[in-house]
Amino acid sequence: MAIEYALRHDGEIVNADAFQLYQGLEILSAAPPAEEQAIVPHHLYGVIPSTESADAQRYAIMARPVIEEIQRRGKIPVITGGSGLYLKFLTHGAAPLPTGDADLRKKLDELSLEELILKLTELDPVEASRTALANRRFVSRALEICILSGRKASDLRDQWEEKTAEISAGLQGIFIQRTRPDLHHRIARRTKMMLDGGALEEVSNLAALSENFEKAIGYREIRSLLAGEIDRSTCEELINAATRQYAKRQETWFKREKWLTTVQA
Repeated sequence: MAIEYALRHDGEIVNADAFQLYQGLEILSAAPPAEEQAIVPHHLYGVIPSTESADAQRYAIMARPVIEEIQRRGKIPVITGGSGLYLKFLTHGAAPLPTGDADLRKKLDELSLEELILKLTELDPVEASRTALANRRFVSRALEICILSGRKASDLRDQWEEKTAEISAGLQGIFIQRTRPDLHHRIARRTKMMLDGGALEEVSNLAALSENFEKAIGYREIRSLLAGEIDRSTCEELINAATRQYAKRQETWFKREKWLTTVQA
């Protein structure tokens, strides 16, 4: 669909899939093959060595000049991929919230949930009222934001929501949604094609890898298969299950992005 859109609108495709950025993971990440990339220009596929780690911030820094260059040439950048956080950093930037602090987190971990709730209620009653207080991680993170920033987490989040709403008003995009049975069928078909089409050889040829690289769905399962710890059938089912779970998280993520138009396929 991205290729068809690019052909119709004089566009060029820009990758927004976290693992298709890496070299040596073309089969496992379902990167577009060379014959598809030859139809229209493709950017940011296989550009990071397997020994390096990428995150959403690094991706946004890499992607923005590529997109600007496409636009300077009068072309339309067609950004495609399923990594929600990477797209969010590209379109909206990072939320202005402090990153975690190991020492503070350790101190908070020593407190009971009741104590955390009491502290959060004292510092930011608004945030406490809209936080799932039964979830210790949520309470701890909200309290962490208050302490590290010296401001109310609710104020920071509300300001960010206003800013993202303004940015979203100028964006256009689609989210392709399939029925659950069709999606599961496509996942199973793709997994089988991947295992039959060289994924085992691809994984066996990989040497030094970054920790982030190893998180690719299928990598650990295939390593277990190659080591004789599981059989082919088990490997296939484990990859299917992990992919189904990931697809469900993707669906939840993209449904929250109100600027995207849902297209039933």
